[in-house]
Amino acid sequence: MNRPSRSMAGRKPTNITLPADLVAEAKRLGINVSQACEAGLTGEVRKRLGEEWKRENREAIESSNEYVRKHGLPLARYRDRLWRS
Repeated sequence: MNRPSRSMAGRKPTNITLPADLVAEAKRLGINVSQACEAGLTGEVRKRLGEEWKRENREAIESSNEYVRKHGLPLARYRDRLWRS
């Protein structure tokens, strides 16, 4: 039984072109090509969103890292106590 991972509402039918031998092998192995494509595309979108977030927040990240280099971690004095309790 094929259970969709997401509801059909808001979904867009899309045509893609894949190598015929790859599709044949996927079918032979029982791989749902649509689900596999969605999983791969989801992973790539997440990766690119992460990269975009890092680019957009680079200045804040560098500023925070510089603060830690100069002053240490803000709550460092409590670290030993937490691990020993």
